[in-house]
Amino acid sequence: MTTPTVSFEFFPPQNLEGAFRLWDTVQTLAPLDPRFVSVTYGAGGTTRDLTRDAVSTIHKSSGLNVAAHLTCVDATRTETLAIADSFAKVGVTDIVALRGDPPKGSTGFVPTKDGFNNSCELISALADTGKFNIRVGAYPEKHPEATDLQQDVDWLKRKLDAGASEALTQFFFEAETFLRFRDACAKAGIDAAITPGILPIENWQGTKRFAQRCGTTVPAWLDDAFEKADRDGRSDLLSTAICTELCSELIDEGVENLHFYTLNRPELTRDVCAALGVMPKLDLRKVA
Repeated sequence: MTTPTVSFEFFPPQNLEGAFRLWDTVQTLAPLDPRFVSVTYGAGGTTRDLTRDAVSTIHKSSGLNVAAHLTCVDATRTETLAIADSFAKVGVTDIVALRGDPPKGSTGFVPTKDGFNNSCELISALADTGKFNIRVGAYPEKHPEATDLQQDVDWLKRKLDAGASEALTQFFFEAETFLRFRDACAKAGIDAAITPGILPIENWQGTKRFAQRCGTTVPAWLDDAFEKADRDGRSDLLSTAICTELCSELIDEGVENLHFYTLNRPELTRDVCAALGVMPKLDLRKVA
């Protein structure tokens, strides 16, 4: 089996305990030499300043290639591009450009006055600056707001045509889900990199609720497997085995890059990477 290249997603801390957890996560996973790491934006732009601080700190302290999430929510075009420029000024030139989730309690996305109406407008404006490598989100199953999967494929093509270089998918539980989506994208003429998003299952009930909100199909066999594993105290072993098998199937189908949603809990991600042959690299700075 070919050893994949990996990347990791973190979220910004909202308190001191969260800050320590984020730093522990970075310290645990940085030796795996990720292609990049990304830092999320909260729903409704609620963690904008925290994201900016986390991006800057990780970039300066770890030397990792950091990609900052940026959304269209609750900011004008001028404000959004100023945030992007602040990333560039500290050396962060990778952006994950998203429309963004509306604030909690909202019924749907409503563009801010003088703001970007959608992700394509944001991507185009970022591309016009010539400063950024832009990644975008993709949905291997129908987005809750889409009429069908083809609409998601068409929308992804628009985002890539607007100036993005790579897509990172929402998580899924079965390899066939991603492979069908990849085939549909190829049929639509998409030739940019599409990297599968992988979510090691830290807590099955929480993951299942999250999946249902995202429109991710939850296979019945997973419910049965985790019910038995929780009863036997082996849920972490099951999570590692399931995630490793999923990744192995994708690699066997030609997938070279994997993007892990860590939830700032690195142990399962580290264990899955080890099972896939992604091992810590020697840090030459420490032995010089």
